Amino acid sequence: MSLSKQVTLPPWGYALSGATGAILANTLVYPLDIIKTKLQVQKKHGPSDVENGVIKRDDDYYEGTLDAFLKIYRKRGPVALYDGLPGALLGVASTNFAYFYWYGFLRNSYQKKFRNMSIATELVIGAAAGALAQIFTIPVSVVTTRQQTSDDMSGLFQTGKEVIEEDGITGLWRGLKASLVLVINPAITYGTYQRFRELFFRNKAQLSAYDSFFLGALSKAMATIVTQPLIVSKVMLQSKPKPGDKRHASFIDALVYLAKTEGIQGLFKGIGPQISKGIVVQGLLFMFKDQIELLIVLLFRFVRASRQRATLVK
Repeated sequence: MSLSKQVTLPPWGYALSGATGAILANTLVYPLDIIKTKLQVQKKHGPSDVENGVIKRDDDYYEGTLDAFLKIYRKRGPVALYDGLPGALLGVASTNFAYFYWYGFLRNSYQKKFRNMSIATELVIGAAAGALAQIFTIPVSVVTTRQQTSDDMSGLFQTGKEVIEEDGITGLWRGLKASLVLVINPAITYGTYQRFRELFFRNKAQLSAYDSFFLGALSKAMATIVTQPLIVSKVMLQSKPKPGDKRHASFIDALVYLAKTEGIQGLFKGIGPQISKGIVVQGLLFMFKDQIELLIVLLFRFVRASRQRATLVK
């Protein structure tokens, strides 16, 4: 029996390992997050952007991932690829801590009463945990998205103040409906991860770092493809529109606008860096998370053994 199976971690153990893994993973691939966000909020070239049959040069318009990387780098240097990093790390840490806490709590509670878990149950637990996490952490996501799509270099608290001045305190929860719908993304990711683990590694007591990365990347890729239109609409809602751009009232409004103006392609814009970032982050997250969980289990066993020795001495 594996070490991780001998000790059931409390919810905070899953939360700590998930938050730490998310911080490490997102720091490594943060430039991809900047690029996918900028690709998702930009508008498709219209008739006014064409002159004599040629699209006018626009240094703020990105043709793809590589083009965005080069233009951002040339304009403001490597520091621009890390705009909003502190807020983003605060966001992923708080979101993942909250998510894995509630996920661990709900999953442990269910398994105490019912031994077997169906795929539907995994998805429901994942969605419930995601909804609880989003309600408490979405303000950080709103502020971070503003930072990533603006060039004014405002700090985390200054940007948050600007959001409140523009939209009131409820502006910090802008995109909440889309976020609540998007809980199906982590629900699909973690539910698929658990099922793939049972399918591919049923007889393997402890997953290796490579196994965890593979399962995490595969699960996230599937979830991202399914939910990409919602991801794009959420980013559009939370970003600050440029002068002349339409401000969308809801994620449905954003989806309809994209479908009408940019077609199916618009609903999936930025999917290249979104999937690249997603599978790498999720793969690394699960890899780090599983190893951190193992360390916490070892710590539990060490503390338990120390207490037992102290009792025997007495």
